[in-house]
Amino acid sequence: MLTLILAQDAAPPVDTAPVDVPLPVPPQDVAAWLTPEKISQLVQDYGMPLLWALIIMVVAFMLAGVANRGVRKSLARAKIDETLGRFFGKMAKYTVLILGVIVAMGKMGIEVTAFAAILAAAGFAVGMALSGTLGHFASGVMLLIFRPFKIGDVVNAGGVTGKVYEISLFTTAMDTPDNRRIIVPNGSVYGSTIENISHHGTRRVDVAVGVDYSADIDKTREVLDAAAKSVEGILTDPAHAIVLGDLGDSAVTWTVRVWCNAGDYWGIKELTTRSVKQHLDDAGIGIPFPQMDVHVDKTDG
Repeated sequence: MLTLILAQDAAPPVDTAPVDVPLPVPPQDVAAWLTPEKISQLVQDYGMPLLWALIIMVVAFMLAGVANRGVRKSLARAKIDETLGRFFGKMAKYTVLILGVIVAMGKMGIEVTAFAAILAAAGFAVGMALSGTLGHFASGVMLLIFRPFKIGDVVNAGGVTGKVYEISLFTTAMDTPDNRRIIVPNGSVYGSTIENISHHGTRRVDVAVGVDYSADIDKTREVLDAAAKSVEGILTDPAHAIVLGDLGDSAVTWTVRVWCNAGDYWGIKELTTRSVKQHLDDAGIGIPFPQMDVHVDKTDG
């Protein structure tokens, strides 16, 4: 009885029969294995798709060059900035090349759905990583399209005042009056108030001056009017103006306003200031400095 139980619990016998493993085709049998039917099947399965893929890529390269040149010429005829034209030309070129690669992969039997998903995910990741850079790029495109200023204009933008040297897709280069080159990100330029100082051909120069309270108002106006007329280089149209301003703590404030060509602004401002000071001095009208009366009350003790 014990012997019977052990026999039932024993492991099943192992099949030791030899397994047939396919061996590689010996070199001497390659010629016999490559029959005309096999060669035809290989050409049909691999050769023709590869040939079609090569043809598609050659055509894609040709169309990419045509797209690049066509976009650039079209934007040039539309008087779009050359920098923007080059960018959109390259974008059209690479778009055609990517489409050619996808079509060629599909022709070779490679599944392109997964490739497109990977490409989309990679584009999303790159976009998130370069969100700030893409923002500067978008601002650069807007600056190039709407052109609130051009190269050579004097502007106040992005916290910098200077003459515009270059407008690129990501940054704007400006030269300050003391000859410093400052590079400002386009996001800072387009995202803030832009003051185009040299947009118009003429500018108004304002010179404010305070005179003594004891000075006669009519006489002061005559003296300041003569001072404005004596400045060489000012325009007669629009005409200059003498404006009575505020009654300050220690002086009566006047403003002398003259017009000039935009390029002569700083020179005319200096000449006008000099003329106002000289005419007031000659007329005996004082220019008081700020002063304060202090009263001290004396207390017993």
